[in-house]
Amino acid sequence: MCRNITELRGLQPAANDEEIEAAARQYVRKVSGITHPTERTRDAFERAVAEIAHITEHLLADLPDRRQPPQTVPPLRRPEVRARIAEREAAAAAAS
Repeated sequence: MCRNITELRGLQPAANDEEIEAAARQYVRKVSGITHPTERTRDAFERAVAEIAHITEHLLADLPDRRQPPQTVPPLRRPEVRARIAEREAAAAAAS
């Protein structure tokens, strides 16, 4: 269904809003079992993503600094993932 939840604490530079939302979305997909929300589930799904992202921002701000950075690079910082996102956005723009 989805990969493991990405570690965000200790990133340099710090996790941005996009990375926090992506991790929240991953979490909501995992616990809800919904990978593609329908009209019926979209409001609850998106509300959960927003609330979890908000709480995650507070958590990361309140925790002390890590001694070592996470061992893996978050997906949104990987060049191949950024390239896929750019291709998808370009295809969507061309289709509209």
